[in-house]
Amino acid sequence: MPKPLIAGNWKMNGSLAANEALWLELAAGLAAAGGTGAADATLCVPAVYLDQMQALLASSGVALGAQDVSAQASGAYTGEVSAAMLQDFGVRYAIVGHSERRQYHGETSEVVAAKAQAALGVGITPIVCVGETLAQREADQTQAVVGAQIAAVVERLGADLARIVVAYEPVWAIGTGRTASPEQAQAVHAALRAQLTAALPAAQNVPLLYGGSMNAGNAASLLAQPDVDGGLIGGASLKAADFLKIIACAQ
Repeated sequence: MPKPLIAGNWKMNGSLAANEALWLELAAGLAAAGGTGAADATLCVPAVYLDQMQALLASSGVALGAQDVSAQASGAYTGEVSAAMLQDFGVRYAIVGHSERRQYHGETSEVVAAKAQAALGVGITPIVCVGETLAQREADQTQAVVGAQIAAVVERLGADLARIVVAYEPVWAIGTGRTASPEQAQAVHAALRAQLTAALPAAQNVPLLYGGSMNAGNAASLLAQPDVDGGLIGGASLKAADFLKIIACAQ
Protein backbone atom coordinates (compact mmCIF):
# COMPACT_ATOMS: atom_id res chain seq x y z
CA MET A 1 0.00 0.00 0.00
CA PRO A 2 1.43 3.43 -0.92
CA LYS A 3 2.51 5.72 1.90
CA PRO A 4 -0.04 8.52 2.39
CA LEU A 5 0.92 11.89 0.93
CA ILE A 6 -0.68 15.22 1.82
CA ALA A 7 0.30 17.93 -0.66
CA GLY A 8 -0.58 21.56 -0.05
CA ASN A 9 -1.11 23.70 -3.15
CA TRP A 10 -0.92 27.37 -2.21
CA LYS A 11 -1.87 28.41 -5.76
CA MET A 12 -1.23 32.15 -6.35
CA ASN A 13 -1.30 33.14 -2.71
CA GLY A 14 1.26 34.24 -0.18
CA SER A 15 3.78 36.91 0.77
CA LEU A 16 7.11 36.73 2.56
CA ALA A 17 5.51 37.67 5.85
CA ALA A 18 2.39 35.52 5.44
CA ASN A 19 4.41 32.48 4.36
CA GLU A 20 6.66 32.66 7.40
CA ALA A 21 3.73 33.12 9.77
CA LEU A 22 1.87 30.16 8.26
CA TRP A 23 4.93 27.94 8.38
CA LEU A 24 5.71 28.82 12.01
CA GLU A 25 2.17 27.83 12.94
CA LEU A 26 2.43 24.60 10.95
CA ALA A 27 5.83 23.79 12.41
CA ALA A 28 4.57 24.28 15.95
CA GLY A 29 1.64 21.98 15.27
CA LEU A 30 3.82 19.31 13.72
CA ALA A 31 6.26 19.48 16.61
CA ALA A 32 3.41 19.03 19.08
CA ALA A 33 2.15 16.03 17.09
CA GLY A 34 5.59 14.46 16.76
CA GLY A 35 5.90 15.15 13.04
CA THR A 36 3.86 13.90 10.11
CA GLY A 37 3.73 10.37 11.47
CA ALA A 38 3.02 7.70 8.88
CA ALA A 39 2.24 10.26 6.19
CA ASP A 40 4.46 12.33 3.92
CA ALA A 41 3.72 16.02 3.43
CA THR A 42 4.76 18.66 0.91
CA LEU A 43 4.01 22.32 0.33
CA CYS A 44 3.78 23.37 -3.33
CA VAL A 45 4.43 27.11 -3.35
CA PRO A 46 4.67 29.85 -6.00
CA ALA A 47 8.06 29.80 -7.71
CA VAL A 48 9.08 33.21 -6.36
CA TYR A 49 8.92 31.79 -2.81
CA LEU A 50 10.99 28.64 -3.37
CA ASP A 51 14.11 30.23 -1.90
CA GLN A 52 12.32 31.37 1.23
CA MET A 53 10.52 28.09 1.75
CA GLN A 54 13.62 26.00 1.10
CA ALA A 55 15.22 27.70 4.09
CA LEU A 56 12.13 27.46 6.29
CA LEU A 57 11.44 23.79 5.52
CA ALA A 58 15.04 22.65 5.96
CA SER A 59 15.24 19.60 8.26
CA SER A 60 11.50 19.82 8.95
CA GLY A 61 10.42 16.57 7.34
CA VAL A 62 8.05 18.49 5.06
CA ALA A 63 9.15 18.45 1.43
CA LEU A 64 9.25 21.47 -0.85
CA GLY A 65 7.08 21.34 -3.96
CA ALA A 66 6.53 23.47 -7.06
CA GLN A 67 3.24 24.23 -8.78
CA ASP A 68 4.47 23.71 -12.33
CA VAL A 69 7.56 22.86 -14.37
CA SER A 70 8.55 23.48 -17.97
CA ALA A 71 8.70 20.63 -20.43
CA GLN A 72 11.83 22.28 -21.84
CA ALA A 73 15.31 21.86 -20.35
CA SER A 74 16.52 25.39 -21.21
CA GLY A 75 16.45 28.02 -23.94
CA ALA A 76 14.31 30.86 -25.22
CA TYR A 77 11.21 30.17 -23.14
CA THR A 78 10.63 33.44 -21.32
CA GLY A 79 8.84 33.03 -18.01
CA GLU A 80 9.29 29.26 -17.86
CA VAL A 81 11.05 27.46 -15.01
CA SER A 82 12.95 24.28 -15.83
CA ALA A 83 13.18 21.12 -13.77
CA ALA A 84 16.89 21.70 -13.21
CA MET A 85 16.12 25.16 -11.79
CA LEU A 86 13.63 23.63 -9.38
CA GLN A 87 16.20 21.03 -8.43
CA ASP A 88 18.56 23.86 -7.40
CA PHE A 89 16.07 24.77 -4.67
CA GLY A 90 15.69 21.24 -3.35
CA VAL A 91 12.23 20.76 -4.84
CA ARG A 92 11.02 17.17 -4.44
CA TYR A 93 7.54 17.37 -6.00
CA ALA A 94 6.07 19.33 -8.90
CA ILE A 95 2.40 19.59 -9.79
CA VAL A 96 1.76 19.07 -13.51
CA GLY A 97 -1.51 19.27 -15.39
CA HIS A 98 -3.56 21.02 -12.73
CA SER A 99 -6.98 21.77 -14.17
CA GLU A 100 -6.28 25.50 -13.92
CA ARG A 101 -3.22 25.03 -16.14
CA ARG A 102 -5.24 22.95 -18.58
CA GLN A 103 -8.10 25.49 -18.61
CA TYR A 104 -6.28 28.83 -18.53
CA HIS A 105 -3.06 27.91 -20.31
CA GLY A 106 -4.32 25.37 -22.81
CA GLU A 107 -2.12 22.53 -21.62
CA THR A 108 -2.88 19.25 -23.36
CA SER A 109 -2.40 15.82 -21.87
CA GLU A 110 0.64 15.40 -24.10
CA VAL A 111 2.20 18.57 -22.67
CA VAL A 112 1.43 17.35 -19.16
CA ALA A 113 3.15 14.04 -19.93
CA ALA A 114 6.22 15.87 -21.23
CA LYS A 115 6.36 17.97 -18.06
CA ALA A 116 6.15 14.83 -15.93
CA GLN A 117 9.03 13.34 -17.88
CA ALA A 118 11.11 16.50 -17.45
CA ALA A 119 10.58 16.44 -13.69
CA LEU A 120 11.52 12.78 -13.42
CA GLY A 121 14.66 13.48 -15.42
CA VAL A 122 16.14 15.39 -12.48
CA GLY A 123 14.67 13.25 -9.71
CA ILE A 124 11.60 15.37 -8.96
CA THR A 125 8.35 13.46 -8.46
CA PRO A 126 5.54 14.83 -10.62
CA ILE A 127 2.06 15.03 -9.14
CA VAL A 128 0.04 14.40 -12.31
CA CYS A 129 -3.45 15.89 -12.11
CA VAL A 130 -6.45 14.45 -13.95
CA GLY A 131 -10.15 15.19 -13.71
CA GLU A 132 -13.42 15.83 -15.49
CA THR A 133 -15.74 18.84 -15.74
CA LEU A 134 -19.29 18.84 -14.42
CA ALA A 135 -20.67 18.53 -17.96
CA GLN A 136 -18.46 15.51 -18.59
CA ARG A 137 -19.54 13.84 -15.34
CA GLU A 138 -23.21 14.45 -16.06
CA ALA A 139 -22.70 12.94 -19.51
CA ASP A 140 -21.22 9.84 -17.84
CA GLN A 141 -17.82 10.52 -19.43
CA THR A 142 -15.72 10.57 -16.27
CA GLN A 143 -13.90 7.30 -16.85
CA ALA A 144 -13.26 8.08 -20.52
CA VAL A 145 -11.91 11.57 -19.83
CA VAL A 146 -9.74 10.63 -16.88
CA GLY A 147 -8.57 7.48 -18.63
CA ALA A 148 -7.47 9.42 -21.71
CA GLN A 149 -5.61 11.97 -19.59
CA ILE A 150 -3.60 9.33 -17.77
CA ALA A 151 -3.09 7.29 -20.96
CA ALA A 152 -0.96 10.10 -22.42
CA VAL A 153 1.30 9.87 -19.38
CA VAL A 154 1.44 6.08 -19.59
CA GLU A 155 2.51 6.26 -23.22
CA ARG A 156 5.22 8.85 -22.59
CA LEU A 157 6.79 7.49 -19.42
CA GLY A 158 7.02 3.74 -19.95
CA ALA A 159 8.81 2.11 -17.02
CA ASP A 160 9.10 5.47 -15.24
CA LEU A 161 5.34 5.38 -14.67
CA ALA A 162 5.93 3.77 -11.29
CA ARG A 163 7.76 6.91 -10.10
CA ILE A 164 4.86 9.38 -10.32
CA VAL A 165 2.01 10.48 -8.08
CA VAL A 166 -1.48 10.92 -9.54
CA ALA A 167 -4.07 13.37 -8.21
CA TYR A 168 -7.70 12.99 -9.19
CA GLU A 169 -9.26 16.45 -9.03
CA PRO A 170 -12.79 16.66 -10.40
CA VAL A 171 -12.89 20.13 -11.95
CA TRP A 172 -16.41 20.68 -10.65
CA ALA A 173 -15.18 20.28 -7.07
CA ILE A 174 -12.14 22.59 -7.12
CA GLY A 175 -12.66 25.74 -5.10
CA THR A 176 -16.43 25.36 -5.34
CA GLY A 177 -17.06 23.85 -1.94
CA ARG A 178 -18.50 20.79 -3.70
CA THR A 179 -16.72 17.52 -3.08
CA ALA A 180 -16.98 14.11 -4.66
CA SER A 181 -18.53 11.68 -2.22
CA PRO A 182 -16.13 9.10 -0.79
CA GLU A 183 -17.80 6.51 -3.02
CA GLN A 184 -17.41 8.67 -6.15
CA ALA A 185 -13.75 9.33 -5.36
CA GLN A 186 -13.09 5.66 -4.69
CA ALA A 187 -14.67 4.59 -7.97
CA VAL A 188 -12.40 6.85 -10.02
CA HIS A 189 -9.33 5.98 -7.95
CA ALA A 190 -10.00 2.26 -8.36
CA ALA A 191 -10.26 2.69 -12.13
CA LEU A 192 -7.02 4.68 -12.17
CA ARG A 193 -5.27 1.99 -10.11
CA ALA A 194 -6.46 -0.68 -12.53
CA GLN A 195 -5.33 1.32 -15.57
CA LEU A 196 -1.89 2.02 -14.12
CA THR A 197 -1.39 -1.58 -13.03
CA ALA A 198 -2.45 -2.93 -16.40
CA ALA A 199 0.06 -0.65 -18.10
CA LEU A 200 2.89 -1.49 -15.70
CA PRO A 201 2.50 -3.91 -12.78
CA ALA A 202 5.06 -1.95 -10.76
CA ALA A 203 2.75 1.08 -10.96
CA GLN A 204 0.15 -0.55 -8.73
CA ASN A 205 1.68 1.31 -5.77
CA VAL A 206 1.59 4.78 -7.36
CA PRO A 207 0.04 7.08 -4.72
CA LEU A 208 -3.40 8.30 -5.76
CA LEU A 209 -4.43 11.61 -4.18
CA TYR A 210 -7.88 13.16 -4.09
CA GLY A 211 -7.80 16.84 -5.05
CA GLY A 212 -11.30 18.29 -5.08
CA SER A 213 -11.96 20.51 -2.06
CA MET A 214 -10.64 18.09 0.55
CA ASN A 215 -10.79 19.86 3.90
CA ALA A 216 -10.61 19.23 7.62
CA GLY A 217 -14.26 18.18 7.70
CA ASN A 218 -14.27 15.57 4.94
CA ALA A 219 -10.67 14.34 4.91
CA ALA A 220 -11.22 11.37 7.21
CA SER A 221 -14.03 9.87 5.14
CA LEU A 222 -12.18 10.38 1.86
CA LEU A 223 -8.88 9.03 3.19
CA ALA A 224 -10.66 5.96 4.57
CA GLN A 225 -11.29 4.73 1.02
CA PRO A 226 -8.98 1.86 0.00
CA ASP A 227 -7.61 3.58 -3.11
CA VAL A 228 -7.36 7.14 -1.77
CA ASP A 229 -3.75 7.50 -0.65
CA GLY A 230 -3.71 11.17 0.25
CA GLY A 231 -4.84 14.59 -0.83
CA LEU A 232 -3.89 17.55 -2.97
CA ILE A 233 -5.12 20.36 -0.77
CA GLY A 234 -5.93 23.86 -2.02
CA GLY A 235 -7.57 26.42 0.25
CA ALA A 236 -7.27 24.31 3.40
CA SER A 237 -3.48 24.25 3.02
CA LEU A 238 -3.46 27.99 3.74
CA LYS A 239 -5.01 27.39 7.17
CA ALA A 240 -2.56 25.78 9.55
CA ALA A 241 -5.13 24.13 11.80
CA ASP A 242 -6.99 22.60 8.84
CA PHE A 243 -3.86 21.35 7.10
CA LEU A 244 -2.58 19.81 10.33
CA LYS A 245 -5.90 18.01 10.85
CA ILE A 246 -5.78 16.60 7.32
CA ILE A 247 -2.25 15.31 7.90
CA ALA A 248 -3.44 13.69 11.14
CA CYS A 249 -6.30 11.99 9.25
CA ALA A 250 -3.79 10.42 6.84
CA GLN A 251 -1.79 8.67 9.53
